[in-house]
Amino acid sequence: MYFRKKGEENTKNTVKLALDMAVERNIKYIVAASSKGGTAKLLKNDKGINIVAVTHAYGYPEPGKNELPEEVRRELENDGIKVLTTTHVLSGAERGISKAFGGISPVEVIANTLRFFGQGTKVCVEVSIMALDAGLIPFGEPIIAIGGSAHGADTAMILTPSHADSIFDTKINEFICKPYNC
Repeated sequence: MYFRKKGEENTKNTVKLALDMAVERNIKYIVAASSKGGTAKLLKNDKGINIVAVTHAYGYPEPGKNELPEEVRRELENDGIKVLTTTHVLSGAERGISKAFGGISPVEVIANTLRFFGQGTKVCVEVSIMALDAGLIPFGEPIIAIGGSAHGADTAMILTPSHADSIFDTKINEFICKPYNC
């Protein structure tokens, strides 16, 4: 499925397509970027699919703070959704070094290359690697990842993530949906 435009108006469709594909392909894990919890709330399901919501790290958008309200975190966890808040694997410390000294790091080159396919593609790869590194999804098993271009979700894919220390072993198997001309 290709969406005409990127953005949060595609969120409900993206989530539905991802859940349907998980059932159809017997995929047991969905990892979704969800900075404020809205996308993750839509993933509540009774189909036995394990959901991991990945938030922005503390310090974004301001030092010492997190965008995900504590009551939303508790609500998601009470619904059986695991919530991961950690440093982003495709930015983190390397972005800080680039900001301080100029230039670009190899990790930023990876992130920008993935953006050729849209911001949501980069986010899907990033959050799946983060979830794998945190031990929240199994190694070597295809999962579905959901990401977006700004707010909400507009990209979903089946991929087999690898750990950050073997990032080039990550395989994008199939796009479920994404914006057409992102």
